Amino acid sequence: MEIDDGMTRATLSTQELGRYSRHVLLPEVGLGGQMKLKASSVLIVGAGGLGSPLALYLAAAGVGHLGMVDFDVVDVTNLQRQILHGTSDVGRSKLDSAAARIREVNPHVEVTLHETVLTSENALDLLARYDVVADGTDNFPTRYLVNDASVLTGVPNVYASIFRFDGQVSVFGTKGGPCYRCLFPEPPPPGLVPSCAEGGVLGVLPGIVGTIQATEVLKQLLGIGEPLVGRLLLFDALAMRFTALEVRRDPDCPVCGDRPTQTGLIDYEQFCGIPVDGEDAVDVPQILVSELKDRLDRGEDLLLLDVRRREETAIASIGGLLIPLDELESRMAELEAHRSRDIVVTCRTGVRSSHAVRTLERHGFLGARNLAGGIRAWSEQIDSTVPVY
Repeated sequence: MEIDDGMTRATLSTQELGRYSRHVLLPEVGLGGQMKLKASSVLIVGAGGLGSPLALYLAAAGVGHLGMVDFDVVDVTNLQRQILHGTSDVGRSKLDSAAARIREVNPHVEVTLHETVLTSENALDLLARYDVVADGTDNFPTRYLVNDASVLTGVPNVYASIFRFDGQVSVFGTKGGPCYRCLFPEPPPPGLVPSCAEGGVLGVLPGIVGTIQATEVLKQLLGIGEPLVGRLLLFDALAMRFTALEVRRDPDCPVCGDRPTQTGLIDYEQFCGIPVDGEDAVDVPQILVSELKDRLDRGEDLLLLDVRRREETAIASIGGLLIPLDELESRMAELEAHRSRDIVVTCRTGVRSSHAVRTLERHGFLGARNLAGGIRAWSEQIDSTVPVY
């Protein structure tokens, strides 16, 4: 069986007809729709929690060409939710692991691996090669980058995000529809929104949300149903409740508005308030884990101040006084007795603790130091019995 739409030709073998027979039986899909899927291409940004169900279900559905962008390796902490990868893949490139799993699911799918960071230099070229982009990222710079590149290339952006027990899905960048900037013109201040590594995520959540995201991708490719254009679907796993909110295109949006003021890609790290070129998160005084160990071994009178969430200390801790970052301002009086001591502030990776050092400096604690790399660096360089999470 063959389809030729004037640009792309797709042929279904006897084996593929059997494989996709349950699709072909659907009047909304049929033989023509299945061949359309084979002639289609999707770029999946991120091979993690959302990228896992996206890649598996789009491959199983018979999307002919899947591109994947990622540059990370599989970590043991990924396995609780990133079902593309298994225990034997720990330490392996996520893209290599993903490609092997996808080919096992469906050998008829072409897989292109883009093992790189998506940047303002390569995003337009990458997106322009595909029919749809599926944004499965977990950080604001890439999220805004994907959105803007989607609008500028005309490639629809099927967006999803997850955190703790909540998820959201929408479709941005379609003709006449809103974009992500219409909903969120500006990112939140750095450090205000914790990452999944800091706040946690229910393991099944990316499966639920990612499967909805995959559904929206298939609807875009097939041209069927009512897509989530102009709607933001919210999912609350604890309440098992879905809520749809209307999202209107902003005529004054700098990217997709009537008179766009941004006609190219920008520096998204600076746009999101994140320093670049390897600068410290907020340029604060630091101490290396090796220095801290030496000072502790010498018995120096240091105060360790842990600014993580209480739940995190149950996983890993190197001791000290616990005051979560969002409580630091209101509990400053508890530190008055330690004003003359050197304070070493710790968190998971050194980001939240750097913000805490700035807060302490504003209150006159000039001996505060940020533990560079956080407890994770302590585990990797000093004491491997401290779990990495």
